[in-house]
Amino acid sequence: MDYIREFDIRLDKEMFYAGEILEGHVVLDTIENFKLKTVRIVLRGKAHAEWQVLVSGDRSAIKDDQYFIDNRSLIFGKVDRQEGPAPILPRGIHHFPFKFQLPQSSLPCSFESKPGYVRYYIKVTLDIPYASPPQGMKYFTIIGPHIDCMDDQYLKPIGALEKRTKCCLCCKSNRVVLQCLLERSAYVCGEALRLKANIKNQNEKDIRLKVRLLQNVHYSVERGMLGVQNQKDVQHSVLEYIGEPIRTGCESQWDSADGLVLPVMPPTLIGNCRLLQIYYVLKVCVDLGKGDEDLNITFPITIATVPFRIPNCNKTPQIYYSVACDHVEGGRYIGPEFLLGGHVYDGSQTEQIVLYRPVYVSVRQPNCNSTSAAATAVSTATSTATTTTTTTTT
Repeated sequence: MDYIREFDIRLDKEMFYAGEILEGHVVLDTIENFKLKTVRIVLRGKAHAEWQVLVSGDRSAIKDDQYFIDNRSLIFGKVDRQEGPAPILPRGIHHFPFKFQLPQSSLPCSFESKPGYVRYYIKVTLDIPYASPPQGMKYFTIIGPHIDCMDDQYLKPIGALEKRTKCCLCCKSNRVVLQCLLERSAYVCGEALRLKANIKNQNEKDIRLKVRLLQNVHYSVERGMLGVQNQKDVQHSVLEYIGEPIRTGCESQWDSADGLVLPVMPPTLIGNCRLLQIYYVLKVCVDLGKGDEDLNITFPITIATVPFRIPNCNKTPQIYYSVACDHVEGGRYIGPEFLLGGHVYDGSQTEQIVLYRPVYVSVRQPNCNSTSAAATAVSTATSTATTTTTTTTT
């Protein structure tokens, strides 16, 4: 409207945890007096999943919603059905404060992808007589769910042993042994995976150690049409390490050290939202060459929101918040409503003006080598991990 020069929603901060107080104010800068019946505000947390399916040759959309928060408040004016004329708002700058208590329950993290999202926002409506009500929206990030790396279930080391033995007609044994130890199973972004591996190669050719962290996102729509697949699975490679060749008759001891540093990505999300689940798997295997993989060992990895702390140590990890990297679900896509100009982000465009992106917890590692494989690329790279090779008698 011509007489409203500024209509803005301002929050005290941009990210919140479950149970915190969300405070802010609505700013109205007007250049003339006008009647304003009410200023209404809604706090909402919503998950949405939607994608196209092919039914009898025609494309249709299946979709579903889930609400986590739906609180409403009147911050100016009179309640409905209360008689009397609408108050007049004088020209000038006006501030309407508001406050909401976020639920103590474990809220899913803010998340953006093409098949689905989890969004939290404030919506303000100005009720003006004889005019269309102006509306404004402000999106913010919820950091969650609460997952602490120090929980006992994540601190237990996980070990695994795999062997491969193949006997030929000449009675020669081609044997490969892979033994792995994962020191703990929960990490915050920015931390380094703590993995050790021992490989014995009595095969006829050289082999390599291969480590990959995979992100799996499962979308599910309960309101799907009959005969239509209402589930969707997406997998992305978060980081990858390929070791040096291990020659025949040699044994190699490998330690990830500070090499496999986790990039910023959404945390593990299981059981908090019925429309989408996010989980991570660490896959360790032996590459036999020509793309063949053997001795696959998988470890469940939990991406947490509270970092690991060294017991009896006064130093605490330095936490910061950042958007997800652009090769994982949650960082690859930005909806057109959050881009100035309305163009969909597909990873190839540059110098975009982004109005909103969710952020995630990460820690700073001043001693980490920033040029390590995990921090710079998903493809084959050189890591700061240490490898020791010895020769064994066959």
